[in-house]
Amino acid sequence: MDLWFGELHTDNVKLSIRVEQQLFHGESEFQRIDVFDSPEFGRFLTSDGSVIFSEKDEFTYDEMIVHVPMAVHPNVRRVLVLGGGDGGVARELSQYDEIEVIDVVEPDKLFVDVCCKYFPDNACGLRDSRVRIFYEDGLKFLRTKSDDYDLIINDCTDPLGHAAGLFTKEFYGSCYKALHEDGIMVYQHGSPFYDEDEETCRAMHKRAYRSFPISRVYQAHIPTCPAGYWLFGFASKKYHPLKDFDAARWDARHIKTWYYSTHLHRGAFMLPRYVEELLEEEES
Repeated sequence: MDLWFGELHTDNVKLSIRVEQQLFHGESEFQRIDVFDSPEFGRFLTSDGSVIFSEKDEFTYDEMIVHVPMAVHPNVRRVLVLGGGDGGVARELSQYDEIEVIDVVEPDKLFVDVCCKYFPDNACGLRDSRVRIFYEDGLKFLRTKSDDYDLIINDCTDPLGHAAGLFTKEFYGSCYKALHEDGIMVYQHGSPFYDEDEETCRAMHKRAYRSFPISRVYQAHIPTCPAGYWLFGFASKKYHPLKDFDAARWDARHIKTWYYSTHLHRGAFMLPRYVEELLEEEES
């Protein structure tokens, strides 16, 4: 039998992945979770029918959302990860000895349990002694924090589903309050290519731009994302992602990466003209 997983990226575009077997199916109060094994992407996890990550391309996402801000901020001690239940972001953060605390706020314990069982190369990050996991709503957690963190990473994926509260105006304001006076927030910005996704990208940039004095967007190529093209947001109280970027300091760490490099760091902020224009329209 020829088995395929299919995900509609738009009404006219569908991503199809040949699968060898389904390894897991389950539902929590937050989402339906499935794990498949495929010849091209290895194991991949879906939430409510949408690919969240695969073994083959997760390194791109996790490296870009972690190492970009870490190469800019000179003294990260305390990090908050919203979402991040698979452990990939924590895994990348664990390579920085100066970090003292990594708080991971993931409401769905089933998601964590599934990732620990089927994606141990990601979930190993959650076993770092500096990691504290909180099984609760991210926005409610943020409301209790003030001047607590150097870096906040919003690793939640869905602006419309159970994580919708992490994409609101209140969320960006709460992040600002929870950061130290020189703190940085990075977040998933989505894919701007299809018309169906453009409005979400616009809304997120408008909220970040109005909440932080420095707000920039950078990009990466992730094959399982819509159009294979993904944006990240960089919002900061003090540090500029290019002017305050210290390539020599980061290179001296000798961290092994597969996607991120200090050469790529600069280029990632050089966006296609159509993306620049939609961002500029929201700024004005």
